[in-house]
Amino acid sequence: MVKVLIDADGCPVVDQTIAAARKYKLDVVLLCDTSHEMYREGAETVTVSKGPDAVDFVLVNRVKKGDIVVTQDYGLAAMVLAKQGYPIDQNGRLYSEENIDQLLHGRHIAKKIRQGGGRMKGPKKRKPEDNAKFTMNLEGLIEKIGTR
Repeated sequence: MVKVLIDADGCPVVDQTIAAARKYKLDVVLLCDTSHEMYREGAETVTVSKGPDAVDFVLVNRVKKGDIVVTQDYGLAAMVLAKQGYPIDQNGRLYSEENIDQLLHGRHIAKKIRQGGGRMKGPKKRKPEDNAKFTMNLEGLIEKIGTR
């Protein structure tokens, strides 16, 4: 059975994801580290030790073919795609084989700019319509893969 796994450290759409999963009777697993512990009704919580990418590695080891993963981490999304999962970001963008290389390349370029002393713009302030778009795209993804 398909599960929804959430890279919950700093994820702004935890509640929306749980609500959508509940609507489709899917299990939800929140993965977070000890500095971001969270518990929500309707979801299993897995807490891991703090460390660089600790949550990502636990999550990628738990994901199975067909699972949905909510993450804003391009590297994690690439690993989920390799395991034939369905990664989606907090804005409802579906990661795919068609866009992941470009996203990873952009992340690399941004890192080089920051290392050289440059600055990058941060994300825009989140609006209610961002949550609505995420929910619509997540539910569309659930319906799409539910027919496979």
